[in-house]
Amino acid sequence: MAMHRESVGNILRVSLLVCLVCAVIVSTASVALRPMQQDNRMQYRQLHILQAAGLYEPGMDVAAAFDAIERRFVDLDTGAYVDKPDAYDQRRAARDPELSRPVAPDPAGIRRQAAVAEVFLARDEDGEVRRIILPVHGYGLWSTMYGFLALEPDANTVAGIGFFEHGETPGLGGEIDNPRWQENWIGKRLFDDDGRVAIRVVKGAVGEDAPDADHRVDGLSGATLTANGVNNLVRFWMGETGFRPYLERVRERSNNGIDGDTQAF
Repeated sequence: MAMHRESVGNILRVSLLVCLVCAVIVSTASVALRPMQQDNRMQYRQLHILQAAGLYEPGMDVAAAFDAIERRFVDLDTGAYVDKPDAYDQRRAARDPELSRPVAPDPAGIRRQAAVAEVFLARDEDGEVRRIILPVHGYGLWSTMYGFLALEPDANTVAGIGFFEHGETPGLGGEIDNPRWQENWIGKRLFDDDGRVAIRVVKGAVGEDAPDADHRVDGLSGATLTANGVNNLVRFWMGETGFRPYLERVRERSNNGIDGDTQAF
């Protein structure tokens, strides 16, 4: 009888039963926890949008604070607002041939790009736009860096920057997460007087009297390739292939005395 219980067939049957039970438990837990995981990912992203815009305060209710943020969708070719469902996912759209287009070889390492991008508008109590928050991404040393670049209503002055996903080296390229380095971006200007993307991370520190100081950001010690990656992604997304047509529309309306938070361009 003991030999029968320890037979190969009986051992396999018990092992199979244990595997099936474990699989059911794991699958059930995955399905049950999926809504919570999605909510956590959404709140994590909302937190980084608020931080990039300089609107986050420790201990604040992120979901409540994000109610003041308006999500819009922009046709990158024309810079005009378009309608998209709330479930629209820009990263997923970039992988869909019907919703994206190939990108010519670029230092940012972006091969395909969604035709429609999301933008976020932070408004004050009077409904005026305080911040324009743009999603950006590009390749660094080891990974694709995903983040947000926040601008003042003039669509040129940087209000903040932050990265919520990357795999750069901790203590080196990972210093893009350092709030002290991110503060160096605040007040810098994206474009020069000729409309060219002029902002860039340089080697070393930027002195107040340095030429073009308002377009220069302190470098990352020992992380030149990551810094180059940040330069490349900013240049790409602020360029003609990225948000430039949209930002030009915002600036044109602002220069004409029309509020930049118009409901349609």
